[in-house]
Formats: sequence, structure tokens, C-alpha cells
Amino acid sequence: MAAMTRALPMEDDAAIIRRSWHEPESFAALFDRYYDPIHGYAARRLGGGLADDVAAETFLIAFDRRERYDVGRPDARPWLYGIASNLIARHRRAEVREYRALARTGVHDVAEGHADLVAVRLDAQSRRGPLAAALAEIADRDRDVLLLVAWADLTLQEASEALGIPAGTARSRLHRARRKLRAALGDTDPTTLGEDLDR
Repeated sequence: MAAMTRALPMEDDAAIIRRSWHEPESFAALFDRYYDPIHGYAARRLGGGLADDVAAETFLIAFDRRERYDVGRPDARPWLYGIASNLIARHRRAEVREYRALARTGVHDVAEGHADLVAVRLDAQSRRGPLAAALAEIADRDRDVLLLVAWADLTLQEASEALGIPAGTARSRLHRARRKLRAALGDTDPTTLGEDLDR
């Protein structure tokens, strides 16, 4: 009878970071786990050109600061998205320019996969321009919370941790951003995806 192999439980982010204090090369596991989502988030906000730089710099900064990470938090996603959000803040004008161009043309410069194009294009194409225009008009700090919840799939609590703000402040900013989106899009909020984002 063949020996059965037992699947090892996936190591949490805090354990990887803790191990990287003494074995720096082990930080690569965190990079492998989160580079694509961080890059995708940056690309949606800034376009493909700046996303490469933001994603790479996010992990350089995280690596340099790994000994200050609170290992009591097993999930490093809010920490990494917080770093990425701070880097994106340096490119506010580029972000707003990206949204305004998208509002005019309806074409985003981020290359989307075929499955994404098929699934999203039918419904979203008609809303893409108005959504981009509305995002360009939302205050930077409100937009940060909204997009961390809607695009990075963080909970409201995780978004507040990522941005280093109290949960109540994050909730107010999310509410304000969603209200502006609904007003701009005729009482529709495409960021809710049929679920409550105030989780």
C-alpha cells in the first residue's frame, strides 16, 4: 500500500515574517503569495506603467520593515496594502488622470485576461466611464478606503488597519465615497457587488 502524504497546513504570514528575521530568503514566500494581488490593485488605480514600480517597492519596504511587523497579526494583507496605498498616494495626479482618461475613452490601459473581459465587459462597459469619472471626483482619503474594500477585498477593519486610521473614520469615509458614487451613477453602487461592504 502506498504511503499517504499528509498536506501540511499553510504557514500564516506572521510565521513567515518571523522566520525571515533569521532567514531573510524565506520572505520570498510572502512575495509569492501577495505580489499579484498587490500589483493588480496598483494597476487598477494607476495603470500598468506605475503598477510594476509600486508593487516592487511595496515588497522592498515590507522587507526592510519586517522586524517591526506585529506578529500578533497572522494576516499581512492589510499591512502590505497600507504600504501600497502610501506609495499610490505619491501618484495622486496620475491616478486621477487615469480615471479621467477612462471616463473619456472607456478604455483602461491595464491588460485584462480573456475571462475577465468576457465576464465584466457586458455589464461594466456602459458604467466604466461614469464610474471612473466619479472615482476621480472622490476625495483621496475616501477613495483609498473605498478601493481597499472594493478592489483589494479587505474588510472595513482591515482597511482601517492598512491606512492607520480608526475604524469609525474608515466607516465614515467609506459611507461618504459610496454616497458620492451612488449620486454620480444614478443610485447604483457597483462597488457593493450585492453585499454589504461595511463588514
